[in-house]
Amino acid sequence: MGDQRVQLIVFTLIFGVVAIMGFAASRWRRPNDIHSLEEWGLGGRAFGNWVTFFLLSGDVYTAYTFVAVPTLVFGVGAAGFFPVPFLVIVYPMLFVVLARFWSVCHVHGFVTPAEFVRARFGSKGLGTGIAVLGIVATMPYIALQLIGIEAVFEVMGLPKGWPLTIAFLVLALYTFNSGLRGPALVSIVKDTLVLWSVLSVIMIVSMMPGGWDPVFRLAEAKYAGTARLDDGLLLAPESQLNYVTLALGSALALFLYPHTLTGVLASRNRGTLRRNLAVLPLYTLTLGVLMLVGFAAIYSGTTAVGGNANTVVPQWFNENAPSWTAGMVFAAIGVGAMVPAAIMSIAAANLFTRDIYRVYLRPDATAKEETYVSKIVSLTVKFGALLVILLLNTQFAIDLQLIGGVVIMQTLPAVALGLYTNWFHRWALASGIGAGLLVGIVMLYQIPKTNGSTVVREHFGGSAWPLDTIGIDSDASIYVGIVALAVNLIVTFALTPVFRNARVPDGPDETRDHDYVADEGDPTIRRMTEIIDGEKAPQPVSVPTLGARFTPLGRPSRRPRS
Repeated sequence: MGDQRVQLIVFTLIFGVVAIMGFAASRWRRPNDIHSLEEWGLGGRAFGNWVTFFLLSGDVYTAYTFVAVPTLVFGVGAAGFFPVPFLVIVYPMLFVVLARFWSVCHVHGFVTPAEFVRARFGSKGLGTGIAVLGIVATMPYIALQLIGIEAVFEVMGLPKGWPLTIAFLVLALYTFNSGLRGPALVSIVKDTLVLWSVLSVIMIVSMMPGGWDPVFRLAEAKYAGTARLDDGLLLAPESQLNYVTLALGSALALFLYPHTLTGVLASRNRGTLRRNLAVLPLYTLTLGVLMLVGFAAIYSGTTAVGGNANTVVPQWFNENAPSWTAGMVFAAIGVGAMVPAAIMSIAAANLFTRDIYRVYLRPDATAKEETYVSKIVSLTVKFGALLVILLLNTQFAIDLQLIGGVVIMQTLPAVALGLYTNWFHRWALASGIGAGLLVGIVMLYQIPKTNGSTVVREHFGGSAWPLDTIGIDSDASIYVGIVALAVNLIVTFALTPVFRNARVPDGPDETRDHDYVADEGDPTIRRMTEIIDGEKAPQPVSVPTLGARFTPLGRPSRRPRS
């Protein structure tokens, strides 16, 4: 059993260093004026290769991923490995799509995906809807980062409540002070700790009698002795459809989340972004190793602390690693929660400020006022997530995240497909979103929560919708998000010609074809400030200034109407 005093000392020291770095980041290559969303919320749009790598890895690979996914493997086996194929799927998509998003946002000064949608389809209401969906989907995601820290505190024997509050108070303050520079700098420490955690797993298991072989054999025997149909060392036939659709749906959702797009917009140029997207799949190897902790915990006979399944991973390190190593792993989980939570809160705050506050409340807000509002909203979002964890059941928060994935996927036609075509009618896009959300929530409501063959709760029990709900004689299930997105796309494609034939007005497209391929040094790029990681930026070319809101560079194009 680990020495919890040593663990707590190591955790506290690392957490203290991270907090200092977070506050110091406000002076890291500080510009003359940080009081703009370009600087506070996007780091000046100027991160180079190394900073972008650490920022994106800290953004994508969260603490919940490193805690909950191995826990899922512990419970069901092979079905818990779905993040590996979805991350293999997602990076080629990101490589192709996000470079276009980077370009159009840098030409027009967009800070959020909702701003892009509003300009692309000429619809203030549609842009607001995208912003609201982004905020709703992000909130539970932030809350789930706290689950990892809470599990670590529980294993170390700390009480629930005040330690978690203090940890997130530190996070809230340094994010308020430093903006995106804070998590960008801290992510370097986070990745170092994650690498140490991976090496620790390999060394611990290699020193066990027989190495990995008995680990897999005992896990196989454990799953064979359960009454569940969806567990096993290999993927059960009943789980295959859900596994494939969940991997695909998770891949589509990942690059639609506002925090992912915020990290993308902080990159200096398209080349920096693409180089990092090409390298980041290597990081998935670390996730694959950490997922094997689920099998190792079965071999070691690890049990959850206080019935909290999320404590399985930290408890395994507590029982099998030296106390100082366990303390470093606990710090990796804690810092791994702080980095994405900070980016998520910044992304949600930017959505509120640019797409609700400035559009409806203060159209003439100054850049300084915008930044102040975003800072306040980022604090509100964090403490709202904290209240979710402290006041609600953790399982309920997980269910909220499942709903969040279904919600954010409904923005795909407007955001992702909108990067390639403006053919869709704005009212068709809005109708598709509404139809997809309705179908998704109804399906989620129909899913019972089960423990083996026992029904624990009648509704909102997960994201795998049983096919026998509609009379199909099968034990298979399908991921709700894929079905909801399919409905969205069908409605959008079907209603677009209907609205055009009915001569319902289209909105003007304020972007041009060239905007989607512009790069650093292009005279149309609006914002290219100093590089903050040591590389000198080229001198910007003088161009006509764009309007504060969506003033097009050229004459707005309008879609042809039938």
